[in-house]
This record gives sequence, C-alpha cells and structure tokens, in this order.
Amino acid sequence: MIMKELLERYHCMKEYIKQMKNVAVAYSAGVDSTFLLYAAKEALQDDVTAYTASLYSVPQKEMDEAVWFCDEQSIKHIIVKMNELEIAGFSKNPKNRCYLCKREIFRKMKALADEQGAYELLEGSNADDRCDERPGMIAIRELKIKSPLLEYGFTKEEIRKLSKHLGLATWDKPAYACLSSRIPYGETITITKLQMIEKAESCLHKLGFRQVRVRMHTNIARIELEPGQMEKFWEKEIRERVKEELKDIGFKYVTVDLTGFESGNLNRV
Repeated sequence: MIMKELLERYHCMKEYIKQMKNVAVAYSAGVDSTFLLYAAKEALQDDVTAYTASLYSVPQKEMDEAVWFCDEQSIKHIIVKMNELEIAGFSKNPKNRCYLCKREIFRKMKALADEQGAYELLEGSNADDRCDERPGMIAIRELKIKSPLLEYGFTKEEIRKLSKHLGLATWDKPAYACLSSRIPYGETITITKLQMIEKAESCLHKLGFRQVRVRMHTNIARIELEPGQMEKFWEKEIRERVKEELKDIGFKYVTVDLTGFESGNLNRV
C-alpha cells in the first residue's frame, strides 16, 4: 500500500515535469539528484539535460559516477567547470559558505539553461531538507530554482525506497556532502586541504568503510565512521594502514571520533 502511494506521487511529479517541456537538472550523482534526473528522463525523454558542477570540493569519484549514469541512460550531460575558491568570500569559510557557492553554481547553470532553451532548472532538495541547516536553500529560493522532490513531499527514505523499486544503483548510496564541509567554519579553505581530505576519505573507502567523514582541524584528521564499522577499524592491520596513509598524505595526527558519523557535525562546532 505504501509503495502504491509513492508510485502515484511519483507519477504526479513526472506529469508536473512533463508540462515544463524542456528542463535542465542540477546533477551531483547523489541519491536525490539521480532519482530526479531519472524521473525527468522518463517524463521528457530527450528534452532533459544534466548539469554537473566540476569543483575542487567534489571528489573525482562523484564526477565519474555522474558521467557513467548519464552515459548509461543516454542523457545529455554538460560539465560546468568552476573554481569555488574564486567566489568572493568562499575561501574564508564563513557560515554562509554553502549559500555563496550554491548561488554561483545555480546562477551559472540557470544562464546556461536559458541559452540552451531549457524552460526550467531543477534541483534535488527533498522534504527533509526543510529541517536541516542548509543556507544553500536560500540561494535556491532567490533564483527561483524548482525543487520537485520537495514540492511533492518526498523524504530521503521514500526516495531510497522508490530508487530501489526503479532499479537505481544509488538507492543505498551513503549520504554525501562537499569536501569543504569537513573544514570548520572560519578556517581557510585551500586546494591542498581539499585534496588531502579527498585522498584520506578515498583511503577509507578502499578499505570498505562506506559512510565516512575526515574532518580537518589544522594538521589533525578526525575520522567519523558509522558505529557499526568501529570494530573493523580497530583491527590492528586496518588501524596501522590508515594511520600511515593519512600521515603520508600530510596529516600530523590521526584520530577517531568515538561518537561516530554525524551529518552536519561541524554546524554544531
């Protein structure tokens, strides 16, 4: 019964998108934007284009997944190259960092969509995002970007259920946030820091840790893992390998947060 209601709402959202005739979708390869892009493709076929922002704050792995999905689904895909560190104020890492970045990304995508004849630019915020501290939502409202998942009340859990039903590989993909979010507000963001964080998290992913954050506090790496994976981390071989690899990357100290993974952790610092 629950799936029937979700599918009915999904159908209504597709009809809503279909009425737009031609759209661009801001696509990050995450759970939400993949689900939205798939729905737009079903609704409009060839009249949909995916835009993916290429940033220092986005790991290459995410870019590769975005390219792969669009190729698999035969969706026109445009990489929007940007340097977020050139956005005024961004590198100083203020509390509205996300707003500054999203505003520039969506301004650029919106202008591109207008040039290419897309009637609307869509993005993948969901109903849960109303409750979190997300300055980027302000930029979305200011620029009048449409958020169909939010408009139709889809929560993250519901998106995962529907994604699994539709056969999307992202249905159980761990939540992701940009690499800049690993650096406490007020500490300068640099390319070197972002590259160190990307390499550190890649090391942990390769060892089988799915939901990972490496928070950077000057020369200290503070690792957050899901509580269920803590025991694996304490295996001597794993622990030693992580310590050595992260020190080779440039961290002087390698620590583990005993609280475990918490989304938006630095918002409370």
